[in-house]
Amino acid sequence: MNEKSRLADVMSYNLFDTPPEAELDEITELASLICGTPISLITILDDRRQWFKSKKGLSTSETDINDSFCQHTLHNPDEVLVVNDALDDPRFKNSKLVLGDPHIRFYAGAPLVTKQRHVLGTLCIIDRKPREITDEQKQALQILAKKVMDHIELQKTILNQHSTIKLNTQRLIKITENIPLGIFELRVNSEGNMNFVFLSKGMKRLHPHLELDEWLKDPTIGFSLMHPDDIEPLKLSLQNSIVNHVDLYHEYRVKDESGFHWHAMSGKPERAENGETVIYGSFTDVTHHFEYEAVLEQIAFDISHVLRSPITSMLGITNLLGTEKKLSEKRIREYSKYIQIVATEMEEFTRSLNAIYLEKSKKVTNYTPQ
Repeated sequence: MNEKSRLADVMSYNLFDTPPEAELDEITELASLICGTPISLITILDDRRQWFKSKKGLSTSETDINDSFCQHTLHNPDEVLVVNDALDDPRFKNSKLVLGDPHIRFYAGAPLVTKQRHVLGTLCIIDRKPREITDEQKQALQILAKKVMDHIELQKTILNQHSTIKLNTQRLIKITENIPLGIFELRVNSEGNMNFVFLSKGMKRLHPHLELDEWLKDPTIGFSLMHPDDIEPLKLSLQNSIVNHVDLYHEYRVKDESGFHWHAMSGKPERAENGETVIYGSFTDVTHHFEYEAVLEQIAFDISHVLRSPITSMLGITNLLGTEKKLSEKRIREYSKYIQIVATEMEEFTRSLNAIYLEKSKKVTNYTPQ
């Protein structure tokens, strides 16, 4: 047996110094009834002490491991340790637990075996007088010890699940608090009354001066932040999502120190058991989307207007060249001069447009939601 490995296994159950459990106390009581002993215990052993998770007929809660009978079960997970008379056994005849309180003379302990085949401790019965134990009683102790382990393993699984859920919840909270958008849960009752039951801290990035607690108390605060012309259209979109049970997406303007920004509200409605509609969704700053569209419109305008003049000139020269049946050297030089002028104009226009678009693209790319 690897004691270091056993101790790690023992500690993974988090049993030491935990409150009594009715299920285990019932098993301890049953062991005493089956074997007719005044004392029965569920013991857990580390490298220093023997601690009693459940006890009957004994007031103390632990002993030093060096004084324990149960330490001798650690290397024999499949056997019930039986001591018919401790005074006749050289391992125990000088023990303080034999010579003093609780004056142990008889002991029988069934090991509590983990999935890793380590012994946590025992389910044991104790008497203050010598006696023997039948094979049926030993078998009963082993069955009860297995029941103890079934309960302990279940509690460990539940504890691990709680730890996993807690860790995942903490991760989810960190994610929702750090993404650059606001996440919400909105509930709407059958009368159309709305209330936010959750607003992530990401909302502070969209509205730095807004107190989220106030918004949770009064859902209409959000409308006060909007452009007046956009309030009713958003309400209609919300109503359509709720009534027709369709996904919500609506863009609207919000007030800002420098004017207005564009935000979008999106969500998916669900019917709750109490008849309410629950919308899980997000608020997002989409100003960059509109700025990008503005850049595209500017590009289209420049192509259709700014570049039209040199292109028209080039087409005119091309048409003239097509009508000339015989070009003299003088005419060729004249046309070359015109072509050079048009080419220079286009070069200047192209450089100017490149500078404008580069600056605009930087603004769109580097845009930070307010």
